[in-house]
Amino acid sequence: MQDRINKIIQILDDNKAENIESYDLSDKDYFMSAVVIATSIGTRHTIALLDHLKNGLKPEEEFLGIDESPEWIAIDLGDILIHVMTPEYRSKYDLETFLDELTPEEQ
Repeated sequence: MQDRINKIIQILDDNKAENIESYDLSDKDYFMSAVVIATSIGTRHTIALLDHLKNGLKPEEEFLGIDESPEWIAIDLGDILIHVMTPEYRSKYDLETFLDELTPEEQ
């Protein structure tokens, strides 16, 4: 899992994404094991980062779903969710706070 996340982060970093963060949620009450969040520098960059991720991750990764707009793209890899957002959307939706506040999964 960590190798996959590192590859995602590397692709984003190589293509000028900013403020890249990853969250290990495997022990949290959440529907994904990990989330990667990155900031684009604008709407065109958001779409370009999606293309870079597709080219860099396929065929090893299966893209189960992509919800895309110029401001925010969410990519579902099954157990990893990638969010790429413009600075305005990242600030507005503040996913980091939400993810930080998730409670541990009950055993």
